[in-house]
Amino acid sequence: MALPHTTAAVPIARALVRTALADVDEGADCDTAELLTAELVANAVEHTDGSTPIELAVELLPEGCRVEVHDPDPSPPGDLAGQPPHRMPDPWQEHGRGLLLVRTLSTACGHRPTARGKAVWFRLPRAPVQA
Repeated sequence: MALPHTTAAVPIARALVRTALADVDEGADCDTAELLTAELVANAVEHTDGSTPIELAVELLPEGCRVEVHDPDPSPPGDLAGQPPHRMPDPWQEHGRGLLLVRTLSTACGHRPTARGKAVWFRLPRAPVQA
């Protein structure tokens, strides 16, 4: 799904992820998926050239879901998939926690080059069944 290269993309992406996961029995944790998607989309808007749209892909898997955010910049996204120790964000700064959230709350995350830039992704496990 193509998203505008503006901050308006963040709530649109959250709604698209919620819709994709709402129709799946025993899908991934929707709240976490929305949060992590919002972080990746916000990073793409803030750190890339606005000449092309951002793309969102949600893949439903038997073990949960995988979300990818595509942007036009081929540069790696900070220390998303780097080896520990990761740089801890400054608690007094407004920014710097998004990739930490993605690393901490997902079962796996990373990035890969694409023909038009890169895709930054995360996976979430299936949510436990509510009784």
